[in-house]
Amino acid sequence: MSNNRVSRRQFLNYTLTGVGGFMAAGMLMPMIRFAIDPALQTKAAGDFVQTSQKIADITEQPIKVDFTFEQVDAWYKSDVTEAAWVYKEGDTIVALSPVCKHLGCTVNWEGDSAHPNQFFCACHGGRYEKTGKNVPGTPPTGPLDEYEVSEKDGFLLLGKKMPNTLV
Repeated sequence: MSNNRVSRRQFLNYTLTGVGGFMAAGMLMPMIRFAIDPALQTKAAGDFVQTSQKIADITEQPIKVDFTFEQVDAWYKSDVTEAAWVYKEGDTIVALSPVCKHLGCTVNWEGDSAHPNQFFCACHGGRYEKTGKNVPGTPPTGPLDEYEVSEKDGFLLLGKKMPNTLV
């Protein structure tokens, strides 16, 4: 036997500390898992969404294309409808976001008769060229965002938004 005997008080202290630590770990683990779990989940941000727009019908004139996708916020799933301005530049298909960089209003193609062949934001008079570049001297602070574009079975697929590569 060891010469270092544990007193009753030390034994009770060790036992209560161990049980208390075990109970604290049991309460903290679900909280830590709840905080870390969203970061560990796989994201589907790179997925393409199929639209009803046929590639053959796209011309050099921008047209508004609406598309819907399922969005998951924690445990809540909802259908979100967005839009894009789509046109052909040579053999390349360009899809621009309709969200103005000034305050988030929606821009329209040729929305102002005084400025034809431009995107126009009616909220504050913002203007963009066909490539999405903001016209100097107007409120927008940057160019319109661009969507990734793909094709499947003759239909247009739109991916995630990215900074404009045309300007």
